[in-house]
Amino acid sequence: MKIALMMENSQANKNAIILNELNAVAEEKGFPVYNVGMSDENDHHLTYIHLGIMASILLNSKAVDFVVTGCGTGQGALMSLNIHPGVVCGYCIDPADAFLFAQINNGNALSLPFAKGFGWGAELNVRFIFEKAFTGRNGEGYPP
Repeated sequence: MKIALMMENSQANKNAIILNELNAVAEEKGFPVYNVGMSDENDHHLTYIHLGIMASILLNSKAVDFVVTGCGTGQGALMSLNIHPGVVCGYCIDPADAFLFAQINNGNALSLPFAKGFGWGAELNVRFIFEKAFTGRNGEGYPP
């Protein structure tokens, strides 16, 4: 599974944290991760509107199989991605959300809040989210 990480301007400074946790989980499974922007505050300026367009192009062209994205609350990126055909994005604030989204909705993108609720232990929560999102077979329903 090829995974793209994309972040918008307000949360670009957290890209290294998110990328590190995503890579830690993806590498164990042999999944390549593509950091498509913004990699830091100095990268090309992107809004969550851009994220939706980019996700649609990457997913529908089969350049990637899954997109991890978000914004301050995660809501803007979620709505921006879900307006595009071929994109099924879920909102994820904890590992249970990731597990249930993968099992029930079997989507191809997750939107996370990178400001709201992003405090102590946030990197652990993000890692556990990725572990649940990318473990097991998707679309099996619940209970599994």
